[in-house]
Amino acid sequence: MSRRPGLSVRLRLTLSYAGFLAVAGALLLAVVWGFLLRYVPDNAQGLLGVSPNRYLLVRTFFPAAAVAMAFLLVFGLVGGWLLAGRMLAPLTRITAATRTAGNGSLSHRIRMEGRQDEFRELADAFDTMLEQLESHVAEQQRFAANASHELRTPLTISRTLLDVARRDPTRDRDELLERLRVVNTRAIGLTEALLLLGRSDRGNFARESVDLSLVAEEAAETLLPLAEQRGITLDVTGGATRTTASAELLLRMVTNLVQNAVVHNLPAGGSVTVHTEAQGDASVLRVENTGHPLPPELVPTLTEPFQRGTERARTDEHAGVGLGLAIVHSVVRAHDGTLDLVPLPAGGLLVTVRLPGMP
Repeated sequence: MSRRPGLSVRLRLTLSYAGFLAVAGALLLAVVWGFLLRYVPDNAQGLLGVSPNRYLLVRTFFPAAAVAMAFLLVFGLVGGWLLAGRMLAPLTRITAATRTAGNGSLSHRIRMEGRQDEFRELADAFDTMLEQLESHVAEQQRFAANASHELRTPLTISRTLLDVARRDPTRDRDELLERLRVVNTRAIGLTEALLLLGRSDRGNFARESVDLSLVAEEAAETLLPLAEQRGITLDVTGGATRTTASAELLLRMVTNLVQNAVVHNLPAGGSVTVHTEAQGDASVLRVENTGHPLPPELVPTLTEPFQRGTERARTDEHAGVGLGLAIVHSVVRAHDGTLDLVPLPAGGLLVTVRLPGMP
């Protein structure tokens, strides 16, 4: 936005200092002059025939007062300019850092030394903001790169299948259509997951009273055929647990957790337990599953987009698109909750979600 040029803050502070000093000096001189005139008569005769009177005081006092006022004004201007420059030096560094960040360099930090004051609080807050922005931008860039790669894969496969069908008209049409359906289904699922992830990140959704136990039962009922197909026992326990949230997003969150627990499980004979309970002012959801042991260093990366727990899941028809736990993390964060992932010693994972309970 264009603005008309004006006086700098340093110049305004300088004029303020000089003006205040001049006014204070003028008041002091006025007080002194008032007291002098109060006790000096208009005409007085001394022993030698000469004594102070108002006329003589005016002739001698006013020139000295004018010199003193001029000195105070010059001293106020010079001293105010130097003091204002020294006091505003931190603000100059903050402004330079802001311009640097505005040009796209988010790695720059002010790191202002010295004792704590208003300018250093502002500099520290600005450094913290830059650090968060740099982390967020890096995450978004990594996410965009991964998303473009994941979307390119099904589109490339579809183009390859169509090219093969065009070069070989005798190829089985039903097989081609089935493979195209599978590839397009994966692309649609990835697109929907990306849209849901962006929606939960923005936090633009309506909130209502939701019973977390009913959401868990609905998700378990939906995924029960998949669990039975794999020979996995799926249990839902716990009582009513109410929270204020988006029912649609919570259902997707719990569904992703249960599906992840079923897919990343033992080949047969495994189990998944979904438990809900109220703990004080929090609503708690726990999803525990058996499975292969997970390396501790892998667990913190599972909530990042396009991270998959095992290579085995990559070839599975229910492996998803690598956004399951990323969506869970985003939904939990959008509802001001916490998400904890703990690998179990015997194998498998314990996921704990804590959401604010009903007041």
